[in-house]
Amino acid sequence: MVFPAQSRFLEALLLGALGALAGGCAKHAPTSPPKPPVTVVKLEAKPVSLTTELPGRISAYRVAEVRPQVNGVVLKRLFKEGELVAAGQQLYQIDPAPYEATVAAARASLAHARASAAAAGLTAERYAALVEAHAVSRQDFDNAVATLQQDQADIASGEAAVRSAEINLAYTKVYSPISGRTGRSSVTEGALVTANQASSLVTITQLDPVYVDLTQPSATLVRLKRELAAGQIRRVDGDQAPAKLLLEDGSAYDSPGKLEFSEVTVDQGTGSVTLRAIFPNPESLLLPGMFVRATIEEGVREGAILAPQQGITHSPDGSATALIVGGNDTVEKRSIELNGAFGDHWLVTRGLAAGDRLIVAGVQGVKPGMQVAVQGATAADKRMADRSALALVAR
Repeated sequence: MVFPAQSRFLEALLLGALGALAGGCAKHAPTSPPKPPVTVVKLEAKPVSLTTELPGRISAYRVAEVRPQVNGVVLKRLFKEGELVAAGQQLYQIDPAPYEATVAAARASLAHARASAAAAGLTAERYAALVEAHAVSRQDFDNAVATLQQDQADIASGEAAVRSAEINLAYTKVYSPISGRTGRSSVTEGALVTANQASSLVTITQLDPVYVDLTQPSATLVRLKRELAAGQIRRVDGDQAPAKLLLEDGSAYDSPGKLEFSEVTVDQGTGSVTLRAIFPNPESLLLPGMFVRATIEEGVREGAILAPQQGITHSPDGSATALIVGGNDTVEKRSIELNGAFGDHWLVTRGLAAGDRLIVAGVQGVKPGMQVAVQGATAADKRMADRSALALVAR
């Protein structure tokens, strides 16, 4: 028999047990995991200067190998080896005495021919009047006219001989054909030189400006022309694209240059095309034969997408992928194509567009299809990205 008090006690005990059981179940109920945080960068389309770095060598703007044009003994050398000389400046003096004598003899022969021509002219003039009066024969008159013509031919020959002798006399003074710096002199005073000899007396090299001969793969040139024709990029400044130079020690050359022209044939051995740029060289820092690297601005790609390199993943086969945050903050994986590095960015040609939110931090903890907690790049990161983009455009 259960008393009312006992019944109330059992009822309370049962309710307490049920409450405890319900509380325990509620305590162990599963909860949704937190969304992994990621940092994203919103991509923008900007114009980017396309540059290419090519190896090259310095070559002189002009080179003149000075040779004698007459035979003779060198009397004087009128320059110091290694100094700058101007165009038309005398470099050597060859003994002029034999050529002065030749000029004098030629002038004397010319004077003799002129005197003979004068006498023959007077004779022909007198015979012209006498032949009409039948005082001399027609044969004598014809002989007088022929003699005059021969003497006139002798005058022309004498004048040519005088000019030739004077030219040879002038050649005894050896002048510099160009302005530039002299090399070593191969002769000294007293040396016997001959006309058009194989060895030069001295070499004059013009070093301001200088040429830089570069080699570019023909495949790159074909791709560039196709992109220009398709309007994907635009030329910077006609055919004279700006160029910058890196010296052998890695330092940058201060003065910019410009691209002059490209060869019209491809080297069969290397499959490359030679480009020629020109650079000012007022301090003669660039010397012929020096190895350098030149950066050529090929053009400007409008609406280019530059993606931070930390947001791009490369597979072992070389393909590139990127993770972006799509609608509803869900991670998406994109296969992309790249066209070279620009500083700490990749130039993306396919797979990403302006406005995409590229994941640049937290990539390891997310997979495609997951929802994430999006965090924007810090102010410092944004300033760094802006500086990088501006530097790329300004290059």
